[in-house]
Order: sequence, then structure tokens, then C-alpha cells
Amino acid sequence: MKKYIIPIMILAITVALYEQVSAEKNVYIMVVAIVVFMIGMMQLSAKTPSKNQEKEDKNVQ
Repeated sequence: MKKYIIPIMILAITVALYEQVSAEKNVYIMVVAIVVFMIGMMQLSAKTPSKNQEKEDKNVQ
């Protein structure tokens, strides 16, 4: 899954930067590119463990 998310995020940021530089800026393309990037970041960061996970496990016992 990670193999697909990272290239899609790079493509979204590339499109957003290209759209920002162009003479006629299309806001909808910018918004879609940013949303795609943020969704990708959420999916990637959801797999990293929390720093407080050990503390939460000790409180449960």
C-alpha cells in the first residue's frame, strides 16, 4: 500500500506546485491536490505507533 501512496502524494504536490506557478490558477485543482496529499499523509501516519502507547498499556492493567 505504501508503494502506491507515496507516488500519488508526490504527483499531487507536483500538480499543486505547477498550478501555483501558472498564469491562470485553478483553485479547484489546487484544493483537490492538497486534499489528496493530506489523505495520503493521514494514511501513512496512521501506521506509526504512538509515543504514549506504552503508558496507555500500563494504565489498562
